[in-house]
Amino acid sequence: MFPAMKFRKHAYIFILLLMAGISRLQAQESYLDEYSTFHGGLIFGGNFTQVDGDNFAGYSKQGLNVGGIVYFNMDPEHIKGSLEVLYTQKGARSKDIFVAAPGIFITDYTITLNYAEVPFMINYFDSHMNHFGAGFSYSRLGTAKEQITTQPAMNVDLNDYPFKKSDYNFLLGGSLHCWKGFFANVRFQYSLLSIRDKTAQYYGRSQQFNNVWSIRLMYLFK
Repeated sequence: MFPAMKFRKHAYIFILLLMAGISRLQAQESYLDEYSTFHGGLIFGGNFTQVDGDNFAGYSKQGLNVGGIVYFNMDPEHIKGSLEVLYTQKGARSKDIFVAAPGIFITDYTITLNYAEVPFMINYFDSHMNHFGAGFSYSRLGTAKEQITTQPAMNVDLNDYPFKKSDYNFLLGGSLHCWKGFFANVRFQYSLLSIRDKTAQYYGRSQQFNNVWSIRLMYLFK
């Protein structure tokens, strides 16, 4: 079995376990007690991504954003830190034919990047438990796949242009308290450093950056 298939299989198993955990937690008390130091929860959602510097614009690549989160008090009323452990998919996909050079057309282009990610944020909570925050994350690349189709066909070994194992991101996000322990979350994140050192000729800039919007559902419990 190829490494990417193994990684995807483990991710699907992880998702099923998360969904089973959410169904069990629905019967538990699920509000944020202001006197509790820690609040844990589960996250399930998706990413809408692009790679800036690859010649294509638009959040055309979708992927998973799933994992767990812990909030901890930083002051008695409004400020809480949060730490997450996530499986997250990033990348890019073309939707149009691109003229890479005179007589060279890119007809299909896809980047698929699978990361384990650890975000840290500082969040401000209002009296209704809605909150917003900012922070940083560290991502470790698990598997990467890049596919390019050109007309006429070009013989390019994409293994000569690997993605870096580490991705550092700046984060901005907000969460709306929906009901009991359920929150709807929207987040934007952007790579602080290039995710690769070079690309093949005609296929984009040498420096490229993950550009991601995430929409997620969180369930927080005691």
